[in-house]
Amino acid sequence: EDEVVVKASLPGLKADDVHISVTNGILSLSGEYKQDEVARESTYHIREHRQGAFKRSFTLPVEVETDKSKADFKDGILTITLPKAEVVKPRTISIKSK
Repeated sequence: EDEVVVKASLPGLKADDVHISVTNGILSLSGEYKQDEVARESTYHIREHRQGAFKRSFTLPVEVETDKSKADFKDGILTITLPKAEVVKPRTISIKSK
């Protein structure tokens, strides 16, 4: 009700490898999977490792307060918490009777 939470699975990355930005209601995640050092004398049958840069963008459903946002990275899962702006939070209006 009070915040937008985004979770992204980024196995093999470190927090320093990921960049997060919010511009005009669009959340962007970018980073790069770096290739491990490969021993030249090694021969591989199959080698499944991601490599290269990535960028994903998401349109946020409501206006958020970016200065109060936070991001946590644990066990390859990035969790971004973006508080909703006061303008979009539901408000209760009390009724006075006479």
